[in-house]
Amino acid sequence: MENKWKIHNKLLVFSAIFLALFGLVMQYSASCYSAERQFGDAFYYVKKQAIALVFAIVVLYAVKFIKTDWLKKWRYVILAFSAILLALVFVPKIGVENYGAKRWINLGFTTMQPSDVAKFALVIFIAGCLDKKSSLKFKNMIPILIATALICGLIMLEPNMSVTMCVGMVVLIMLFVGGCDYKHFLIMAIPVVAGVIGLILIEPYRVKRLMAFIDPWASPLGEGYQLIQSYYALGSGGLFGLGLFNSRQKYLFLTFSESDFILSIVGEELGFVGLVLVLCVFIVITAQGLKIAKNADNRFDSYLACGITSVIAIQTLLNVAVISGSIPPTGIPLPFISNGGTSLVCFMAGIGVLENIASKSQRGYLNHKIY
Repeated sequence: MENKWKIHNKLLVFSAIFLALFGLVMQYSASCYSAERQFGDAFYYVKKQAIALVFAIVVLYAVKFIKTDWLKKWRYVILAFSAILLALVFVPKIGVENYGAKRWINLGFTTMQPSDVAKFALVIFIAGCLDKKSSLKFKNMIPILIATALICGLIMLEPNMSVTMCVGMVVLIMLFVGGCDYKHFLIMAIPVVAGVIGLILIEPYRVKRLMAFIDPWASPLGEGYQLIQSYYALGSGGLFGLGLFNSRQKYLFLTFSESDFILSIVGEELGFVGLVLVLCVFIVITAQGLKIAKNADNRFDSYLACGITSVIAIQTLLNVAVISGSIPPTGIPLPFISNGGTSLVCFMAGIGVLENIASKSQRGYLNHKIY
């Protein structure tokens, strides 16, 4: 049994590191031309991501020594800290605006995206709240709903609807696992659906994106451009792809090819088979995360593992849905693979917490077996 646990732990960490290293290769392929033209260095994005990866691996193994009980104890502080980080993006000279959105904080030597931190901070907070109640009554959901409204509200102000959707879906999964009654889901569904429709209607660019999703060829040089270029990349890749580094869409046709639409480049260069293999690694991580949640030796660890796994799975699904035109186009990175140092560090930290919980469960099992 001990060897079985070690194999599961190694498989989880190996899968995450493999995706991150694979991401470096694909980021170089996707960005070498644009980076050379813009910065005079074909490795510009890869160098930054490689530094972030080294730091992320250090964080992954450092998190193994943090007791999850500490996370539960300080969940309010962690949530408040993440909310402060989200608010700082609106402070002049601290927040960084790009493409009309304020989503980054200037640290001087680099930038960070607080929403990546906030997703996991909210998971920790909700896990702590669910741990206190054996059955989830509506009144016990109020702190969770207030915290979710706070985090989602700040993220929407950036604006960043895609991450808000991701956070909302993760919260629903955690509430379901925590024992939320289906009637409560129906009660929450009405304002949520109304809110989503309202948020789309009050912003003209979101309406245009919705129209582009319905018929991208109606505005091939406007809102439909990105989705059409993604179709071209995936379509030209066929079954086995054009070959590594042989993408044509990376030559300034497909924008954000190193970040939100990197999976389109994977499909173009490695084909449908390559895409399936990459997604199988995500399935392995998700399966391992759910096993860890199932075998956790206490409720908090179980909810925490479930929440972290849900963030990885939901964000992956949303990214796949966007690049394939299954949902309206919106910017959301692919975990571990897309360019973005904050995202990589946070997801690796999440893997570290999962391994921490698995090791804790293993020790508990062995102690129980001895006695």
